[in-house]
Amino acid sequence: MPNIPVYFFSEGIRFSPLHKKKLRLWLQSAAKKEGYSIQTLNYIFCDDNYLLSINQKYLNHHTLTDIITFDNGGEDPLTENTVEGDIFISYERVKENAKKFGVQAETELKRVMIHGLLHLMGYKDKTLKDKELMRKKEDIYLLKASK
Repeated sequence: MPNIPVYFFSEGIRFSPLHKKKLRLWLQSAAKKEGYSIQTLNYIFCDDNYLLSINQKYLNHHTLTDIITFDNGGEDPLTENTVEGDIFISYERVKENAKKFGVQAETELKRVMIHGLLHLMGYKDKTLKDKELMRKKEDIYLLKASK
């Protein structure tokens, strides 16, 4: 099986997602379905405080969030339709949101993971229309993840 360049790290917490190989295949499949290939994708799991410090330092936002996505891809035409980025996820937020929405933490984690990947592929979530499309895409890929 070819190496899928999706990596999982943790910062300040002890967490590692289950079924990494399956997650890599799922993420690669989603990217391919959208017409992209993954060059390098790093998921960094952390706590609320760590993600808040990133939010403040790089985005000048002073609120808790579950995810921050950094696109590391360039403007090189040779790398067009490739995904390269760092996705920071507060596992604390994921667990809280799972309780709030009445879903399993693993399901919410997958939603957040695909959300970050969708951002790297150009999907936005600032307007209501964009949010609706993002949610629809998340739901489509979550269904595929459960198979």
